[in-house]
Amino acid sequence: MRLLPRLTAVPAALVLAVLPGAALAAETPAAAGFTITDPRIRESSGLAASRVHPGVYWTHNDSDDGPYVYAVDSATGRTLARVTLTGIGTPRDVEAISLGPDGQLYVGDIGDNRNGTWDHVWIYRFQEPGELGDQTVKAEQFTVVYADGPRNAEALMVHPVTGRVYIASKNEQGGGLYEGPERLSADGHNVFRRVAEVPWVTDGAFSPDGGRLTLRGYFTARTYPWKDGRPQGEGERQDAPWQGQAESVTYTPDGRTLMFGAEGANSKVVAVPVTAASGAPDPAGAGSPQQPGGQGAGGSGSGARGEPATPGSGSFTKGALVLAAGTALVLAGKRLLRRRPKP
Repeated sequence: MRLLPRLTAVPAALVLAVLPGAALAAETPAAAGFTITDPRIRESSGLAASRVHPGVYWTHNDSDDGPYVYAVDSATGRTLARVTLTGIGTPRDVEAISLGPDGQLYVGDIGDNRNGTWDHVWIYRFQEPGELGDQTVKAEQFTVVYADGPRNAEALMVHPVTGRVYIASKNEQGGGLYEGPERLSADGHNVFRRVAEVPWVTDGAFSPDGGRLTLRGYFTARTYPWKDGRPQGEGERQDAPWQGQAESVTYTPDGRTLMFGAEGANSKVVAVPVTAASGAPDPAGAGSPQQPGGQGAGGSGSGARGEPATPGSGSFTKGALVLAAGTALVLAGKRLLRRRPKP
């Protein structure tokens, strides 16, 4: 959903130069950022790292595109495949994509241009293709409702161990993390229930071992230890790049790097190394998720390092001045640029 003016992303080299984890990145080769060059991808709103095709990332447009998902080569920025989904209705507001432990891609048609008035949204699921190239696949469609009423949401995360689907709602005063049923059903409604409070979230991702949940917003991101199906503690702030219309985040398959994406033509995906303290694998290659109760990294989190995470506050700011300025910018952009509701 477009709320902010287009702004140029901070170059990846500059981001890495000022990050606390830059020294670790120098010792351990990390994934590189890239630019999405396909002119058809104007509103990249989600990212998922392929497990079948090294260096490939799945993405999609926000809305007004169609039932399409794109495979982008991070080495060149070129599109290697456009997958057309059949067996589903007409997408309304596709906001997120996530890869499950079953090797299937989950596409979240969960945005709400009417600001939380649609009585249901959808998730589409299809097997990640073994070969890349333009193709048509049959997808399953799941109807989603929220136990506490309609929500606007932009973040969908599939846990890489349990396969359970989570959605983070988006609200200027702070949203909620919603847990889906143990298994999605194509028959009837899948009720998602609120299990935690989160700040203003535009996307999220689980670490590959399932031990961390990272949530991002327009200004920064936060990572939480994950235990017993819930985020733990206040989380740890990640130094996410300023990207204007910041819409997506995913982990690389090795868990060592967070990839941050944004909307816009020729949009940049910025690679930010994950420090060992926030849940990256150790140099020996063994996973080292932080114990619950500590401060970790996540895909839909809030707050800054050492700050209390309260809904709608510190997780997406760098101090009170940034919060005030950022909020004013977002609200101004929202009034000026929000799309007209679809009939």
